[in-house]
Amino acid sequence: MRAGFLFKEVRIGLRRNLTMTFAVVVTVAISLSLLGIGLLSNAQVNAMKDYWYDKIEVSVFLCGTLSESPTCANGVVSPDQRAAIKTDLEALSVVDSVFYESQTEAFTRFKERFKNSAIAQNVTADQLPESFRVKLKDPTQFDVVVSAFSGRPGVDIVQDQRTILEKFFKLLDVLRNGALLVGLFSVLTAALLISNTLRIAAFNRRRETGVMKLVGASSWSIQLPFLLEGVFSAILGWVFATGLLSGLKYVIDQKVAPLLTFTKFFAWDQVWISSAILLGVGLFVSILASLITLRRYLKV
Repeated sequence: MRAGFLFKEVRIGLRRNLTMTFAVVVTVAISLSLLGIGLLSNAQVNAMKDYWYDKIEVSVFLCGTLSESPTCANGVVSPDQRAAIKTDLEALSVVDSVFYESQTEAFTRFKERFKNSAIAQNVTADQLPESFRVKLKDPTQFDVVVSAFSGRPGVDIVQDQRTILEKFFKLLDVLRNGALLVGLFSVLTAALLISNTLRIAAFNRRRETGVMKLVGASSWSIQLPFLLEGVFSAILGWVFATGLLSGLKYVIDQKVAPLLTFTKFFAWDQVWISSAILLGVGLFVSILASLITLRRYLKV
C-alpha cells in the first residue's frame, strides 16, 4: 500500500468522524494526564522521602523540672549524667554527630517556630528540656539509639523523627496510589472510547472496505488506516498530556517551590520519564483496542 494513499485514507477517516475524534483526543489527553500526575506523585513522594530521611535526627530529651518519666524521679539531669550520655552517644558506631541543645537554645528555637502563636507568650526557658540531637549515619538504625538510651537515668524520652514522618508518608502513599488508580481507570475508559469510535468508523465505511476486499486488498491494508486513526488520536492526546505535565512542573518551580523551601520537589527528568511512559501506554492501549475492535467488527 502506497504511503500517500494510506495517509489520505486516514485523513478522510478522521474528517468523517471529527466529533468522535475530538472526543477521543480529549479523553486520551485527560486519561494520560491523570496517569502522569500519578507517576509524578510517586516521584514527589520518593523525592520527599530521600530529602527528609536524610535529615532525620533522634532527639534524646534529658530530665527537666517538668519531666514525669520514672527515670527522672531523682530530679533534673546532673552534669555527670549529661556528660556520660554524650560520651556514650558519640561512642555508638551508627551515630554521625551529636549536638547538645540547652534550655536557652531550645527556648529560642521554640519562639522562632511559634512566633505568631499566643502559646509562645506562656512558655519560659525552664519549662523546655535540654536535649541531644543525634544525626545517624543510617536513619534506619534509629532503634539502636532508642533501645540504648530509653529508660536510662537522666533521660526523659527518646524521640525518633522517623515515626512522625512515616505517618505522613503513609498518607502520601495512599494519595499517590489513589491517583495512579484513577489514571489507570481513565486509560481504560479511553481504550473503550477508541474501540467505540473505530467500530462506528468501520460501520460507516463498510461499503468502501467491501470494495477493497472485492478487488483483492489484504486484510492488513484494509485495517491499517483504522489502526493509524487510533494511533494518531493517542499521540495527539499524549502531546496535550505532556504539555499539561510540563506546565505543572513550571508552576511548581516558579510558584510553589519558592514558598515551600523546607522540602524537595521532583526534577524535570521525572517529567520526561513520565512522558515516555505515557507515550508507551497510549500507543499500547490504542493499538490493542484497535486490533481487538477491528478483528471483531471489520470482517475482512
